[in-house]
Amino acid sequence: MTRALIVIDVQNDFCPGGALAVPGGDGIVGGVNRLMADFPAVILTQDWHPAGHSSFATSHAGKSPYDTTEMPYGTQVLWPDHCIQGTKGAQFHADLNTNPADMIIRKGCNPAIDSYSAFFENDRTTPTGLEGYLRTRGISDLTLVGLATDFCVNYSALDAARLGFVVTVQTGLCRAIDLDGSLAAARDGMTAAGVTLT
Repeated sequence: MTRALIVIDVQNDFCPGGALAVPGGDGIVGGVNRLMADFPAVILTQDWHPAGHSSFATSHAGKSPYDTTEMPYGTQVLWPDHCIQGTKGAQFHADLNTNPADMIIRKGCNPAIDSYSAFFENDRTTPTGLEGYLRTRGISDLTLVGLATDFCVNYSALDAARLGFVVTVQTGLCRAIDLDGSLAAARDGMTAAGVTLT
């Protein structure tokens, strides 16, 4: 076993009608489900924020969603409240097949720091534990799909490449927020890092 599929944040709040809806986010679910059968290991990630998380615009007086603020770890986009632990918005999309999942990585649990990547919180040093899990299973090749291309998929792909994994992003099974050109920047950055975009 050397290959794994990593499914990023296919949750209600990132799908149409959710608090931070990614356009067409629910349109990837059927394809993701079919792809799972091609991989000996499947890992799901799940945004899992406590209420009042520091990445929420409502936690900063005078700030609105999609404003930015400076945090100890760098510039942080401020989001609508989303994927709050235990809420319907944080649940996986009802049509996503979670049965094949070997592991579910919950991220963004620390109220003081956001976590886009499946591998590290946004300080880029605090690990989620996913790398160790993959290493102990002998997995070296990763295929990423999910939401959103320009944030959580992008950060996960860059970290995976930096850690020495062979990384492919199936862009047809991702959807983007595209905030002020963030999709083009993410694609360029992933390509420069050696990530294969298909």
